[in-house]
Amino acid sequence: MSVGILFILFFFLLVVGAPIAIALGASTFATLVFFTDINPIEVSAMMFEKVEHYSLMAIPMFILAGQLLSKGSSAQRIIEFAKSVVGHLPGGLPMAAIFASIIFAAVSGSSPATVVAIGSIMFGAIQQAGYPKKYAIGTVATAGSLGILIPPSIVMIVYGVTAEVSIGKLFMAGVVPGIMIGAMMMIVTYIGARRLGFERTEPENFKTRVKKMGNAGWALMTIVIVIGGIYGGIFTPTEAAAVAAVWAFFVSMFIYRDIKWKDLYTLFLESAKTSAMIMFIIANAMIFAHFLTIENVPQAITNTLLEWNVNAIMFLIIVNILLIVAGNFMEPSAIIMIMVPLLFPVATALGIDPIHFGIIIVVNMELGMISPPVGLNLFVTSGITGVSLKDVFIYTIPWGATILFGLLLVTYIPAISLWLPNLMFGG
Repeated sequence: MSVGILFILFFFLLVVGAPIAIALGASTFATLVFFTDINPIEVSAMMFEKVEHYSLMAIPMFILAGQLLSKGSSAQRIIEFAKSVVGHLPGGLPMAAIFASIIFAAVSGSSPATVVAIGSIMFGAIQQAGYPKKYAIGTVATAGSLGILIPPSIVMIVYGVTAEVSIGKLFMAGVVPGIMIGAMMMIVTYIGARRLGFERTEPENFKTRVKKMGNAGWALMTIVIVIGGIYGGIFTPTEAAAVAAVWAFFVSMFIYRDIKWKDLYTLFLESAKTSAMIMFIIANAMIFAHFLTIENVPQAITNTLLEWNVNAIMFLIIVNILLIVAGNFMEPSAIIMIMVPLLFPVATALGIDPIHFGIIIVVNMELGMISPPVGLNLFVTSGITGVSLKDVFIYTIPWGATILFGLLLVTYIPAISLWLPNLMFGG
């Protein structure tokens, strides 16, 4: 009964417009007070204890690194490099936007930051080149969602903490699926451009390409530092986040010199606000999940599905449908904190690799970022372009369908996710 009351309160608060963190925290607090012996004063201490986790310290650092790089000229330099590589192909400019989004996602680790940084520059340029508005909006809004799949990824950190699996392995597991889905999106763009009559143009010479890669090199080094440092055993993912923040500060302030000392207060304040919002959601989601655990809900779900003889294939179909629906209404971190404690025991009981399961969840969260009514990338894109949310969603459908196809491949071909982490860490 207490679990039923919890979910009734939770969904009621969501329906009346309460923020997700408040809906999670208030429903859990009320249920704990009336149905358990826990002292209400202890709830705040529980929230603090739940987020007092070493790996979660990486979140504010990666957010700060993304802020520093997105506010400077790093995005412009990455775009110029991407244009020099694929800009001469049919659909080259929107393909360059996708390519640049993939690179910037690996630099910033944030989906909304990628949309803002790349989109604010590329939306107008793509339209000026004669492409339909849907190409300008659809490509960047959807490619920006790769920010939560390509490492470093805040969503992966949250999953790693919740499921108690290696964040380093998760980071490596996201590389191949991220590149694969990005490449598929570029192919869709190329085919569409050919049908619209766009032709191949003269590519830039090798010297120009090398120069543009060099201009973006200091920003691109962020990827090498983070992934190389983790794989090389030089530092942990949390330490990598701190190094990335220091590196982004050094590059933006002293090499590119596009951020001034007077800008730092605003940048740090924006980073702190974003970090506080995410950590508050995580804290409330953790006590929500804690209540479900003490009520043995995960065990009951596991036993029920096993009694029904649900196999791994059927279970993953259920998981994908459930997460796609949840992604329409909730923020990725909250979904993971709520769903993973419920679904993870079933996945392990059915023999599904925890790292593979994590990547399936993250790709589902990508779809949530571009799904109404609360897909964050839709709001960000609408805010930048002035296009209505409905039209933004319609424009993203071809590329969103590509991500959905990528999800099916990732779900049922585990090697796509597991090949690289097994190669690097052994498996």
